[in-house]
Amino acid sequence: MKKLFLIIGAPGSGKTTDASLIAKEDDKYAHFSTGDLLRAEVASGSELGKKIDSFISKGNLVPLEVVVNAIISAIKGSEKSNIIIDGYPRSVEQMTELDKVLSAQNEINLRGVIEVDVSEAIARERVLGRARGADDNNEVFNNRMKVYLDPIEAIRKFYKDKNLLHIVNGERTIEPIVADIKKLIENL
Repeated sequence: MKKLFLIIGAPGSGKTTDASLIAKEDDKYAHFSTGDLLRAEVASGSELGKKIDSFISKGNLVPLEVVVNAIISAIKGSEKSNIIIDGYPRSVEQMTELDKVLSAQNEINLRGVIEVDVSEAIARERVLGRARGADDNNEVFNNRMKVYLDPIEAIRKFYKDKNLLHIVNGERTIEPIVADIKKLIENL
C-alpha cells in the first residue's frame, strides 16, 4: 500500500522546496509535482502519455480525469511507498476527482494533507523577492493568490472533515518547517 501525502499552500509558501528537501534527504520518499508527472507520463510513451500529449501538443488543458489518472499512475509506478505531491489539489474539482479515484481503489492511501501556512504579505514578499521570471510581478502574484484563496476554505473543510488536514507554520526558516512536515509525515 502506497502512502500519499499532499502539501498545499499559497504561492511562495515554500511547499515545493519543503517537499523536495524531504525527498532528497530521505530516500524512502518520492516527490512529484503535477507538471512533472504529466511530462513523465508523456515521455514513457504509454497510452495515457499519448492521450496527455494530444492535449499538450495543441496547447490545450489536460482534462481533470486525465491529470488524476497520471497522478495515480505515477504513484503506482514509483518504487517508493511514501509519495509527496505538492501543489495539488488547487481546486474543489481537482480535490473531488482525486477523492473519487482514491476511493475506488485500494493501492494508495491518502494519509495527510499538509498546508504550509503563510500570510499573503509573506507570500508576496517571497515571490516578488525571488523574481525568477516575468511571472514574478504584482499583477501575476495577485492572480495566483486569488486562484489559491478562492477554493481554499472548501478544500480545508473537506480534508478537515476527513481528519486529514494538518497546518504547519510556514513563516519560519526552512529547517524547522521541513522538520515539522517530515515529523508529521512519519507519524501519519
